[in-house]
Amino acid sequence: MSTQHDHGGSITQILGHKQFYTNKGTSSVMSQFPVRSRPSWQSFSSYGAEPDKGLLVTHVNQTQDLLRLQGKEAPVSNLLTSEEWLQHYSLESMKLTIDDLLSKGTITVNPDNKNLNHIQFYPSILDDFESSVCETIELYHNRMRWLMEGSRKMFGLLKGTRVGIVVDTSDGNCGFGRLQDFQRRLLCLIDEQLSYKKQLYLLSVNTDISAPWQCARDINVRILHEARQWVQQLQPGGGCNLLKAMKKVLQMKELDSLVVIIGSSLDQTPEILSDYIEQCLLGRSIPFHMVTYDCSNHLTHNASKKLAEISGGRYHYYSSVNEDQSYANSDLWLLLAESQKAVDVLNKIKELREGMISEILANRMQEISSEVAKIPPTHFLPRPPNHDGPLSIEMPEFQAKTSEDWLKKNSLKAKKLSLYQVLAPNAFSLIEEFVPVLQRTVSSTLHEKAMLQFEWHDGTVKHLHVDPPSLYDYQKKLSQMVKVYEKRVDWLSSSSRTIWGTVTEKRVILLVDLSVTNSMYIIHIQHSLRLVLEQQMANKELFNIIGFGSETEEWQPQMVPPTAENLQDAWKWILTLQCKGSRNVMAALKKAIEVHFKDRDHKESQGIYLFTSGVPDQEKHAVSSFIAEICGGCDLQVHICLFSIKDFDFNGTVPARYATPSETAIILKEISHSGNGRFHWFRETGIIESDDIDIILSEMEKAANYSQKCYLLLESLKERSGKHKGNKHCLEKDLKMLVQKSSPQKLLPPKPTALTLSRMNAKEDQTEKSNSAVKALTWRPNSGKATIPPVQPFKAWVQNAGEKEIKQKKQPKTSFSLFYVDTQSNVGMVYKTYPSKKSVRISIPFAALPKDEEICSTKEWMKKYGLKKLKLDLHRLVSGPLCSHKKNLVQSLNKKVSAKYCTIFPSVEVNGVVRHLHFQPKEIEEYMEQIQRVLKRYIQRMQWLLSGSRCLFGTVLEKKVCILLDTSGSMDPYMSNVKKELTSLIWEQLRTNCISFSLITFSESVAMWQDCLVEASDEACHDAVQWLARVRTHGNTCTLEAIQKAFEFENIQGIYLLTDGKPDTSCSLVLKEADNLLKGRKVKIHTISFNCSDSTANEFLKKLAAQTGGRYHHCHGDVDGHFAAYRMLKEGFSNEDDPVLPAFEGDDLKRLAEEIDKARHFLRQARSFRSLLLERQMKSDQV
Repeated sequence: MSTQHDHGGSITQILGHKQFYTNKGTSSVMSQFPVRSRPSWQSFSSYGAEPDKGLLVTHVNQTQDLLRLQGKEAPVSNLLTSEEWLQHYSLESMKLTIDDLLSKGTITVNPDNKNLNHIQFYPSILDDFESSVCETIELYHNRMRWLMEGSRKMFGLLKGTRVGIVVDTSDGNCGFGRLQDFQRRLLCLIDEQLSYKKQLYLLSVNTDISAPWQCARDINVRILHEARQWVQQLQPGGGCNLLKAMKKVLQMKELDSLVVIIGSSLDQTPEILSDYIEQCLLGRSIPFHMVTYDCSNHLTHNASKKLAEISGGRYHYYSSVNEDQSYANSDLWLLLAESQKAVDVLNKIKELREGMISEILANRMQEISSEVAKIPPTHFLPRPPNHDGPLSIEMPEFQAKTSEDWLKKNSLKAKKLSLYQVLAPNAFSLIEEFVPVLQRTVSSTLHEKAMLQFEWHDGTVKHLHVDPPSLYDYQKKLSQMVKVYEKRVDWLSSSSRTIWGTVTEKRVILLVDLSVTNSMYIIHIQHSLRLVLEQQMANKELFNIIGFGSETEEWQPQMVPPTAENLQDAWKWILTLQCKGSRNVMAALKKAIEVHFKDRDHKESQGIYLFTSGVPDQEKHAVSSFIAEICGGCDLQVHICLFSIKDFDFNGTVPARYATPSETAIILKEISHSGNGRFHWFRETGIIESDDIDIILSEMEKAANYSQKCYLLLESLKERSGKHKGNKHCLEKDLKMLVQKSSPQKLLPPKPTALTLSRMNAKEDQTEKSNSAVKALTWRPNSGKATIPPVQPFKAWVQNAGEKEIKQKKQPKTSFSLFYVDTQSNVGMVYKTYPSKKSVRISIPFAALPKDEEICSTKEWMKKYGLKKLKLDLHRLVSGPLCSHKKNLVQSLNKKVSAKYCTIFPSVEVNGVVRHLHFQPKEIEEYMEQIQRVLKRYIQRMQWLLSGSRCLFGTVLEKKVCILLDTSGSMDPYMSNVKKELTSLIWEQLRTNCISFSLITFSESVAMWQDCLVEASDEACHDAVQWLARVRTHGNTCTLEAIQKAFEFENIQGIYLLTDGKPDTSCSLVLKEADNLLKGRKVKIHTISFNCSDSTANEFLKKLAAQTGGRYHHCHGDVDGHFAAYRMLKEGFSNEDDPVLPAFEGDDLKRLAEEIDKARHFLRQARSFRSLLLERQMKSDQV
């Protein structure tokens, strides 16, 4: 008993120590820049003083600062890590374990069974022991609270006396308004911890490194002042080149501890850093204190943990957002573990109070505890009510539709509520006619108050008669449709549709992600499956469920009808699912296609719903191409439902492939669209993104836009009527939204007088001599010479008036022979060659297209084989003078009447102008045949551009080129694929076309394969491929140095730059230097954007290519492009909108895709023209 009381006394003494209580000045230190306070006056005596070490000075102020620093020397226990501190205060060292408790009991023999012993405790012993354990737990909690105060919360407890500090000052850590808080906390670290060290060395690292001193300096007042000034002068810049900083700081042999503070992603991979540090620490012991400062990148976390483990140091993580993650450091982990042991001891004491426990029962409890430890954590996850109960199946009232199908009957256009449909009866196009007297085309004019000008959807400007009552009624109908759309959005956001979207197909397979990363969310997954089985599966024809991790597990070998028994059986199977392995999506898709959808080509309404939380194990292109292949030519869609988890468990199993939530959504969205499916992204709080909802929201935005335009039209009408004159200035700004492309009206030439007409006739009559009357008309009086200029020819007068020169009509070529006749000595004439008659009919030209591909840019290729060059522009064919639609004013009727021939030929609207069709149905069919030939050739050209090395690098046009390859650290995940494609480029384009070339790689520095351009022989290509295989990725991106090095090659014609981001230097500086290098040289820089989603970087590459006359290439839709081309060639061009070509960004593919879309538009118009002609022909036959 006395021993127990001694323990209690020692605990009380420990708790009374001042180090475990919060300092009153801590809050002020954290709220503002730390300022050291002056302590009360103390009397110092020379007795027992340490000898002078050279730190004392003669100036009184500096001496007082030095004594103040020495007077605040930290206690020794404050400098101990948790591991060292627990050597004195752990349960074992303080003898407070279960074994110590059992040793205080008395063993008694059971009289009934002598083989069974009991341990008996006095209540006082249990009370004292429990009190000591509680005090120890309070001791641990005080220690943890002390560790979470001041600079220890952000940076942890620093160990060692000679400390080196490496600070990350990259843009990711010190940019975006984070610099001031970071500086304030570093100053707090200096005052609270670093001021008690003996030596200090500081180093900042971003793209480069910077240090205030060349070596470690002894701590004194001046050094601390310089350290504070250095912290306040820190500026962000570039990335985080930690490898370069390690090379510098590990040269300091005098350091015994190194603190590395990282707040952004590293330029080097963890493997490179760990290998280098392991080599440097051989035979040397310097622990790393790794601090991850407010950074959510899991790669940075893993790298910091690995470096701390290698060096035998400690790890600390600070997060300003998530307070729970602030406990993720080595010191707190040890205290939490020891505190949990103390809690277990209290639980054992509680059990002892309830009765005496025997030795056999204690062993049994230990076995039970071990068995409980084996139970997976998922068993203890919270469950929703009636989670394990049977399903409550609901029969849907109607067959669900996708929003795209729903809008076919409910869109504004389908309901005839498009603004242009409403305004079309009162919209009139500008009429232009040729006036023979003026010899020019004159546009019609309207009084400014008669009609309003309004920009049409095709870019033309029309005159509009505004009817206010109809527009008010139209706005009411728009508001009603918006309410309908809102109801649709609410319906899509309710029940199981929040998780799965709308399950519309009749034959459905659910693919469920059961990878190990979802183990803590298995209840959520099961509940999601329960909801879809209850609410959306009862009206399907067949269904099945397949779970996948590393391996696939299916509920049934074949799809079965969704009867009540089958649905209940499926739910029972779902409750047995466990998460394990990675995320093998390809295996699950193959299982679904090869087993369950064998006859997919002969069935309709089939769908696969992939329910996942991350990216697949396979590459995006592999999955997309596979899905595009299986969904082509059949009614099968692959939809993806992405559910986002809150945070990734960095201490758990890392998935095979990881991406950020936004990157995951982009990848899965592209995969779903390659399978003609829909993408749905949600989390516990609701829907984040949904294709079904987005298309409805776009229709609502269109309705709001139409309503706004109606409002502006009505306001402009009020302004013209003079009712709102005060708002004229504001209305002028609004009218700019309605008419953006209004062409200025040309002033009509003055009406010619009789004298002017006579001069014109005199000029035109070149064969006959002027008579006296004409001479009289052209004569001017002498008195007018001083003020009136001399008479000029009509041609010169027109040019001086600012008009275009009128071209004379080309006279037909004829030949004839002359002969004399007997009568009156006259001369006779006989034509040998008669003038050729010009055909009124418009002939459809035959398109001469090449069979083989030409190595040129799409711009040059279109100059030869574009629709305009082939004379297949449908708008030009139907826009001749013979196709004009004319109306003239009849005075007796007082209205405009169409010409007689307007009733003979059908009328169509082309670019906002009414034209007459002078075609026959056979001619239209001939045009359609030619345009389909051209389309097939364009598709073949696109397939050629997307094949081989041209997919990544584009087409190499020049004969002397240099390839610049970015080998920075960000290219590391993709370098193997880039090397394969570059090898293909060398053999496929450079060797085949006998192009002289060289290779340059650039990261931190520039590396060249050869010093000059080398002819593409077999030996040279082999050597280039071998050199390329030895290339490694590291460091930053020195784009400017690589371009300058490429310009050093003699007679170089083209440079092909492949990179994945912006250069280290300023983009404007690179553009300026490239412009200087181009002076006097004709060198084109072709830029290639590889896996780059940064719009700023892509704009820089576009500007660099355009400035040097090169091309920009960015191929991200190669799989979609191949699939769309395949469908067009196989299915024909019956539908203009399906398939849709991907939005290419590269110059070559973008130009070609635009020409293809234009040709498809012409083909659709030609079909409508043909149907119109056939309809008119049938009516005439009936008459």
